Amino acid sequence: MKPPERIETERLVLRKPRLDDAPFVFAGWAQDKEVTHFLTWRPHQTIEQTKEFIQSCLSVWGHESRFPYMITLKENDEIVGMIDPRIEGSKAGIGYVAAHSHWGKGYVTEATGAIIAWAFQRSLIYRVYATTDVENVASRRVLEKVGMQCEGMLRKYIVHPNISNIPRDSYMYAIIKQ
Repeated sequence: MKPPERIETERLVLRKPRLDDAPFVFAGWAQDKEVTHFLTWRPHQTIEQTKEFIQSCLSVWGHESRFPYMITLKENDEIVGMIDPRIEGSKAGIGYVAAHSHWGKGYVTEATGAIIAWAFQRSLIYRVYATTDVENVASRRVLEKVGMQCEGMLRKYIVHPNISNIPRDSYMYAIIKQ
């Protein structure tokens, strides 16, 4: 159940990553301590780490379970972030990140809405979900804006190494196909 390599919205193009995206990803967020604060990996120290990350993103497309997309502006192809849907049988999980310079502009919300729309067009997907650290208010707002509901707290659920090496509580958000 492979999604298209390109999804367009009103302002955005979600597209499959390319190796030449690495410098933009590194400069945009991969090395930014504020952006990576709630992520599950530490900021990149070198462009080589980012190149390896992009290569892994391309590799998982071939396994047909994860499909990382670059979130780009339709008007000029500027990379503003990434969104990563993961297909898990009858459900899809979503993770995302945006460059700090593009926070608060609604791009992640628009991209997330597009992934939800694509997922629910598939006959076998009935649930789209995401988890977020209990302190990540901005991410919670994104999920609520796309119609997801908080289903509860997952205690000691995931390690955010930029905060602590001890698993942290997360909220589970989801939307189901009607």
